Amino acid sequence: MKNIPTDSLRTLVTVVEVGGFAKAGELLGLSQPAVSLQIKRLEELLGRKLFKKQGQRQILNHQGEQLLPLAKQMLKDNDAILQLFSNETITGKVRLGIPSEFAASILPAIIGDFVSLYPDVSLEVKSELSKQLMHVSNRDEFDLVLTLVEQLDNPNYPSFLQDDLVWVGNTPAKLTEPVTLVVAPQGCIYRRRAIEALEQAGVSWRIVYTNADLTGLTAAIKEQLGVTVLARKTVPEELPYTANSDVLPALGQVGISLIKRGQESLQAIDKLAEFITLRLS
Repeated sequence: MKNIPTDSLRTLVTVVEVGGFAKAGELLGLSQPAVSLQIKRLEELLGRKLFKKQGQRQILNHQGEQLLPLAKQMLKDNDAILQLFSNETITGKVRLGIPSEFAASILPAIIGDFVSLYPDVSLEVKSELSKQLMHVSNRDEFDLVLTLVEQLDNPNYPSFLQDDLVWVGNTPAKLTEPVTLVVAPQGCIYRRRAIEALEQAGVSWRIVYTNADLTGLTAAIKEQLGVTVLARKTVPEELPYTANSDVLPALGQVGISLIKRGQESLQAIDKLAEFITLRLS
């Protein structure tokens, strides 16, 4: 009797959710070759290929698409069994603030898994720009805030993770006219970093589209209205990006920090913070 290892299934699901083998490795604490090896062993066990090449990306083929919902269900059952026989019972309410790009890309799967494991915890999630999340007027609105931090060694907001900022969209092959930018409103770290980098490099630019929502920015980029800047972990799977453009300047890194603010339901806040940190690191 063959047994399917749950770690291989979790690797498969993570590769699909984050959009690549390298990103999955970062999330799971594995090297990219280790991720590839786990997928290969799963394919050998099942006797089927699960991925196919599409451009520069590996995407699920028909057999992979059939396996995905079954793999997710097995992982939920696995986690539910562990939680059922755990002595840890956590209750309460946590108000979580997250940047909009995380809300659209990484966090849905993480939050879904947390709710499955801790059904007695009520989550209230709100997405805003990091500047708005951290504004003093919103201090009492959140128990936990996931935020971007420009100063990587900021002692007040220590980052548990650093990520490269990348140019997202079809970057120009050469600069014959101003770079067209698709950005969030004033106060966005990505917007400010893009403009500062271009100006320091002596590259002219103009903003052609502004939208605070990642879905709106994604649609504009697909229509080739311009380029934007995002943390690499949050780039939607369907969009091209580059960290080392021959034409556009380097953007550096940004820190990702978790700030605890609430005192009520403290155990639930700590558990969610731990859960997010482990899944994103």
